[in-house]
Amino acid sequence: MGKIFDLDSPIMRVMNRIADLLILNMITLICCIPIITIGAALTAMHSVLLKMVRNKDSYIVRSYFQSFKRNFKQATILWLIFMAVFLFIGYDMYLILYSGMQFPRIVVWLLLFVAAALIIIMVYTFALEARFVNTVRGTFNNAVILMIAAFPRSLGILALTVLPVVLLYFSGTILQLFPILIMFGISAPAYGCAALYSPVFLKLEPKEEEEVTPDDQWTVEEVPEEAQAEAQENAEQEPAGTVSEESAAASETPEKETAAGAENEN
Repeated sequence: MGKIFDLDSPIMRVMNRIADLLILNMITLICCIPIITIGAALTAMHSVLLKMVRNKDSYIVRSYFQSFKRNFKQATILWLIFMAVFLFIGYDMYLILYSGMQFPRIVVWLLLFVAAALIIIMVYTFALEARFVNTVRGTFNNAVILMIAAFPRSLGILALTVLPVVLLYFSGTILQLFPILIMFGISAPAYGCAALYSPVFLKLEPKEEEEVTPDDQWTVEEVPEEAQAEAQENAEQEPAGTVSEESAAASETPEKETAAGAENEN
């Protein structure tokens, strides 16, 4: 009986993980309240979740706010771009549904397709921002490439991300699911997303991970075409990349590995 409540027992590990997700969800919700900080909040959440799915011990609150502070500027720029596009799509949907004008059905389906693709790209973007150092354009481009190259996983990420909205829609009343969504509505689906994109990121990280010190940085500039072709031929395979070390900027971002220069060899 005592082994059940041992700290290393499966039950206790599950309970600890549930508690971590609860704490992470509450912190993320609080940090999203100012709206403009949503990008930094989601980036910090993905930084912590990636450590969770890889079973790397870390202090949830401290790791979260370290990533929040480190990525605030660029994550905010990325979020403002996504927010502007989402507002544009939302305004178009409002006109279609409530303006009284007749629109071709293809327009509705096109907007839904763009919204779905944008959700997938946004998840990849903030996850890449949390893990790798890159420019705004480079991070966005890599997110688009990963969405296509790891398409089956991208569909899973989309399903997990919209799951809370779907549950709210079909529940009939918000009050039934509202407490659960407050506790796990963001972190739990994102945890599943992290489990899906973590193997993809491993292909972009240095293979000799054990020889890399915490102060080393890595930069991903482009997902190689070979990786894209390989992933498209086999739906189960993710894009692979080669990296080169950028140790000059190591001391500036001690916890954030960057990836660099994945280019095709001619």
